[in-house]
Amino acid sequence: MKSRREIEGISLSFLDTIACGFGAIILLLVIVKVTEPIVLEESTIDYEGKVRALQAELFEIRGEVKTVSRTLSQKREQFSRDRLRLARLQGDMSDIEGAFAASSTDSSVANIIAGKLSSAQQELSEEMQRLQVTQITKANNSDLVAGIPVDSEYIIFIIDTSGSMYNYAWTMAVRKMEETLEVYPEVKGIQVMNDMGNYMFSRYAGEWIPDTPARRKAIVQRMRSWNAFSNSSPVEGITKAINTFYAPDKKISLYVFGDEFTGGSIQAVIDKVDIIKRKDSSGRRRVRIHGVGFPVLFAQNPSIQRTGIRFAILMRALCERNEGTFVGLESFR
Repeated sequence: MKSRREIEGISLSFLDTIACGFGAIILLLVIVKVTEPIVLEESTIDYEGKVRALQAELFEIRGEVKTVSRTLSQKREQFSRDRLRLARLQGDMSDIEGAFAASSTDSSVANIIAGKLSSAQQELSEEMQRLQVTQITKANNSDLVAGIPVDSEYIIFIIDTSGSMYNYAWTMAVRKMEETLEVYPEVKGIQVMNDMGNYMFSRYAGEWIPDTPARRKAIVQRMRSWNAFSNSSPVEGITKAINTFYAPDKKISLYVFGDEFTGGSIQAVIDKVDIIKRKDSSGRRRVRIHGVGFPVLFAQNPSIQRTGIRFAILMRALCERNEGTFVGLESFR
C-alpha cells in the first residue's frame, strides 16, 4: 500500500510540472506577440507598389535623358554651323577692311569719302550730263543714241555678278542689256563676260558669238539666271576683253555693268588700261568703254557706300579716256 501511494504522488507531481511548462509557454506567446501573417502580406504588397512606381519614374527619367541628349546633339551641330558661318563672315570682313585700307591710299577717293558722301548721287548725275555733252561734241550726231556712240561693229558686256548685284539689281541689269542690244540692231559679233573675265557661254570662250535673233534671245534668257563668282571689281574682265578681242580692223565697244569697285588704286587701273589700249592710224581708240552704274550700295548703310563711289569714279575716268559714256542710274529696280 505504501508503494502505490508513492507512485501516485510522483505522477501528480509530473503532471503539475508539465502543466506549468505549457502555461509558461502560453504566457510567453501572449507577452511576445508575433506579427500576424496578414500584416506581412500587406507590407509585401506595399513594397511591390513602390518598386513599380520607382521603375516607372526611372523609365520616364531615361526618356527625358534621351530627349535632352538629342537636343544637345542638335545644339552642338547648330553651334558648329554658326561657328563656320562666323569664320566666313570674319573672312569677308577682313577682305572689306583690306579693300578699304587700300582705297584710303588714294587721295582723291579719301577726299570724296571724307567730304562728299551726302552729295554723291547728285554729283554723279551732274557729271553724267557733262560727259554726255562732251561725247556728243566728239562723235557724229547720226551715231549717237541718248548720248552714247553706237558706231561699233562688235559689243562686249562686262557684268558684275556679285551678290549685291544679283540679289538687288539683276532685273534692272537684264532690262539694260535688252535695251543695249536694241540700240544695235545688227553687229558682227557679241560677247558676254563677268567682271572676273569668265564667259557666259564657255563654248564661245575667246570667240565672237554670232549675232542672230536666236543668239540674242539665248543671251538674255541665260542672263536671267547667270550667277557666277565675282569679286566686285571690273578690272579683270576689262583687261581680259581687250587683250583677247582687240584687233586693229575691228570697232569694239565694252559695256560695263556694276555697282562697286573693291580693288586697289584707281589710278593704277587707268594706267593699266592705257597701256593695253591701242589707237588706230588716225589717233582714235578702237575699243570704246561705256559704263552703267547701279546705285545698290547707295540704298544701304552709308558706311558701305565708298565702294559704290569708287566704281563711279573709276568708270567715269575710263569712259572719258576711252571715248565712252558713263550712265549712273537713279534706281536699281
